[in-house]
Amino acid sequence: MEIKEVKLCDSIARELIALSADWEAENISYGYRKNEYSDLDGERIFVGTENGKVIGYLFGRLEKSKNNGAVVPDGADYFEVDEIYVKPAYRSQGVGAALFRYMEEQVRPEAEYLMLGTATKNFRAILHFYIDELGMEFWSAALFKKL
Repeated sequence: MEIKEVKLCDSIARELIALSADWEAENISYGYRKNEYSDLDGERIFVGTENGKVIGYLFGRLEKSKNNGAVVPDGADYFEVDEIYVKPAYRSQGVGAALFRYMEEQVRPEAEYLMLGTATKNFRAILHFYIDELGMEFWSAALFKKL
């Protein structure tokens, strides 16, 4: 497996959009819809590949904190992870963690913090991944109940 940062081009966009369609079909995240080219444009994109095919991706963007003082001091630079996805056949093999750690190293010179949100239906697994494996801290949750 190779982890690298890539520039957006038509072939990368096609692969990521196809993977995001797979993610949508899995129905594992509340409200998730497959990406369009415009969702990827302007993002920093990191991919995990095997035999030249993308098996997982992470993308996000550098931001300057404004009105996030409870988490990130106003004016601080942070990298917001918009999406991280690994094909089902490659899960629990360290692909997601490798993508995340590689991204951390690449954005560290530009960002003081990382931030992300998740809408997964399997919150126990995702919290274990982000908190226990990757060392993130929990800040907020949105809960709901259909009546």
